[in-house]
Amino acid sequence: MELVSACSARKATVSKPSPKAPQASEPIKTISGNTLVKKYSAEDYIERFSGIAVKEMNNYGIPASITLAQGLLESGNGNSSLARDANNHFGIKCTTEWKGKTILKDDDQKDDCFRVYPSPEESFRDHSEFLKRKRYASLFELNKNDYRGWAEGLKQAGYATNPRYADLLITLVDRYDLSKFDRKEGYIEKIKREDKVLTEIVQNIPEEKKQEPAKAPVEMKIYEVKQGDTINSIAKRFTITVDDLKILNDLGASNIQLGQLLLVSK
Repeated sequence: MELVSACSARKATVSKPSPKAPQASEPIKTISGNTLVKKYSAEDYIERFSGIAVKEMNNYGIPASITLAQGLLESGNGNSSLARDANNHFGIKCTTEWKGKTILKDDDQKDDCFRVYPSPEESFRDHSEFLKRKRYASLFELNKNDYRGWAEGLKQAGYATNPRYADLLITLVDRYDLSKFDRKEGYIEKIKREDKVLTEIVQNIPEEKKQEPAKAPVEMKIYEVKQGDTINSIAKRFTITVDDLKILNDLGASNIQLGQLLLVSK
């Protein structure tokens, strides 16, 4: 489906001073590093947030399985500092348009500004809004239960820098049977949903340049377990604690399997 934007004529008006836009509040705190505290297991996270993932899928067509897998990855199963202190599960930063609460955390720069949400559900909704942009438009033409297509499409569109990102998303979907939350849609339902979302994407194009800094491509280290590896040797290799490695990958014990994909960066 081709995206077409319409130009509208503007009426000449006498310019008036614009009221001063409200400013974002002062940061509520500054986070030093990314301390992981095990609040959720992967199963806890899925039970807690599957409802909002399904709701976003029904509104926009993003497979609930993909939203949940991304949330598991980007928030460390909901145990990251940003998730705990800011209800921010997808690492979305402040922009000039953001008027809500903020929090500071070192990222691309020292004391980068991140959005604080009243609830995790608001973070999930904002993530859907973030995906409604031209570079991801073709994904919304996929069936809303096509999690493999979405995983590959996100990688190809530059959502993450790691070439194994799609593989890890698919691994998480399969490991936790997340596709059970996805739903098929009929032909007419799909056409109506596509028209709605793609129209909104066209309307958002002028704002995309302003919003682009809100989320840089996800940078994460993904490692495939090789013969002779132990959880201790992997932790040492990537300068991460064994406890953090277990939290990030929801490992209850120290047992790992040959070929298993592990997230090895916080």
